[in-house]
Amino acid sequence: MLEIKNLVVKAQEKEILNDFNLNIDNGEIMVLMGPNGTGKSTICKALMHHPDYEIISGVIKSNGKLLNDLTPTEIGRLGFFLLGQNPTEIEGITNAELLRSIIGEINGKKVDVFAFQKKLTEVCKLVGLPKEFMHRDINFNMSGGEKKKNELLHLFMLEPKFIILDEIDSGLDVDAMKVVGELLKKYYDMYHPTMLIVTHHADILKYFDDYKVSIINDGKIIKTGSKDLVSLIEKHGFRSNAIAGSENHE
Repeated sequence: MLEIKNLVVKAQEKEILNDFNLNIDNGEIMVLMGPNGTGKSTICKALMHHPDYEIISGVIKSNGKLLNDLTPTEIGRLGFFLLGQNPTEIEGITNAELLRSIIGEINGKKVDVFAFQKKLTEVCKLVGLPKEFMHRDINFNMSGGEKKKNELLHLFMLEPKFIILDEIDSGLDVDAMKVVGELLKKYYDMYHPTMLIVTHHADILKYFDDYKVSIINDGKIIKTGSKDLVSLIEKHGFRSNAIAGSENHE
């Protein structure tokens, strides 16, 4: 279970999250929605301990373990994985080199090269990338769609327990959305991870059967309810009386 309590986060000397509270059960899908500039991406960065985002106060726990003072590497070792809207390009390091290094660190032993190559080849096929992509520099000189598939390649190779999707649907056309949505659903069915999905739209959500929805405004959660909240948001917007009077589990 992820527990975030009374969290305050600053970036560039500006307080973005204030008294942010959110609980996500193990294996649960939580969707985070809200107007632009209210802190959706900030919570994603804060969970991964991005150096530009400072936790001022509050508590972040995962299955009872305090995460506040951990490094990004230690957060990754716990099984946290962020898929963002603009994947980072890393020239000079290939997918295979990075993934083999991470898997060796996670398992604490030397990676079986033959087993690794076999799995990487299978995952390339699964996500719809040529096997040559295993030797491509990470996201370098790739199209937007290729970058998203490349991130999904890393997802299936590393098998994280807690996935954060920070507007991964941003910039995707209809065909690419279908590919990404179906692959994320396949991963969920295979591994039952905990998921935090940050999005503006319902398109990516139609690939999941059940989830909760939380609405963020002014740096804090103002409403948490069932997936029916998405329909209300699309029909009335975030600030309407329909949202204010809808189901709330907080």
